[in-house]
Amino acid sequence: MMIIKVLGPGCANCVNLEKATRAAVGELGLDATVEKVTDYAAIAGYGVMRTPALVVDEVVVMSGRVPTTAQVRDLLAPPAGSR
Repeated sequence: MMIIKVLGPGCANCVNLEKATRAAVGELGLDATVEKVTDYAAIAGYGVMRTPALVVDEVVVMSGRVPTTAQVRDLLAPPAGSR
């Protein structure tokens, strides 16, 4: 199972990233858990300087902007040929 974390203090951009992430997970039919991380120390532990950020299986894949659902889907989709 994939573990996806949305890092951010709870601002509007963080909420929008979480919505886009949940939509992308649903569209892709992924077996994934989406968690919100609002603790500043935990966020800093990922080396993230600008929120919101998206972490997939403990790897920061995006930070400092709010991507569209399609962009999140591209970040989460399995590589071609791995299905």
